[in-house]
Amino acid sequence: MHPYDYADTTFAAYEPGDARPPRRNRRPVAIALGALLALILVPVAVDRFATARVESRTAQAFQAGMHTPSAPEVHVRGFPVLTQLAAGTLRHVDITAHDIPASDTTGPLPVSELSLRLHELKRSDDDTEALARSAEATALLSYADVSDALGLEISRGSRPDQVRASVLLPTGDDITVATTVSVLSGNRIAFKDFQVTGGLLPDVGRVALSRVFERPIQLRNIPQGLHLRSVTATESGLTARLSGESVTFRSDDGSRGDAVEGDSSYGNA
Repeated sequence: MHPYDYADTTFAAYEPGDARPPRRNRRPVAIALGALLALILVPVAVDRFATARVESRTAQAFQAGMHTPSAPEVHVRGFPVLTQLAAGTLRHVDITAHDIPASDTTGPLPVSELSLRLHELKRSDDDTEALARSAEATALLSYADVSDALGLEISRGSRPDQVRASVLLPTGDDITVATTVSVLSGNRIAFKDFQVTGGLLPDVGRVALSRVFERPIQLRNIPQGLHLRSVTATESGLTARLSGESVTFRSDDGSRGDAVEGDSSYGNA
């Protein structure tokens, strides 16, 4: 054999075209990945849709019952929500509402902001109310509203349990007094032990202020079952903390009292 013939045979056996591995069909892999993503994303999307719907319906129900100018912020916590709806109980629901009006004009304060954390919220059998196994709440009472309720100009005092009141006497003198705030039974806020901190207050003025401060302010425009635990004077107003069990949201029957609307549709996706 000629040397060149041998070389040609050897080189032909190692041509680049013969060295390439066979192509694999990647389409089944892509289909499998797409199916897997669909199995993951579709249930999540459906659950998020159900969550948004129940949050919206709960906000509408709360707004109707509490007569707020705008719908509150509602957040249903926990995943998946669909299983909670199927069981008829929402494990954790947070609600933040603003500008809740007073139930009448003779004493109860409007609530500037009410933040609720509800646990195990479910409907009643007759769909007329919603019931939370337990709840915690924070209510903000602005100093402007407290001033209107007492007929005095109220502001923050020097201590967390104290507010300051300014009194303009008929003589034109401006008197400043300080009084402590505390909790009474029946969701009432008491003002006690006022002391003059600026100016001279005549005896007749002391008697008049005593009558003003001896009348506690009652909170009625809050969900039934919440009980006032503490009240603190802050920069923005009086911050009231409440908690309770079997907190009820029910429809308005003409005298709202401390009840709030509980739409029967809150648990329907």
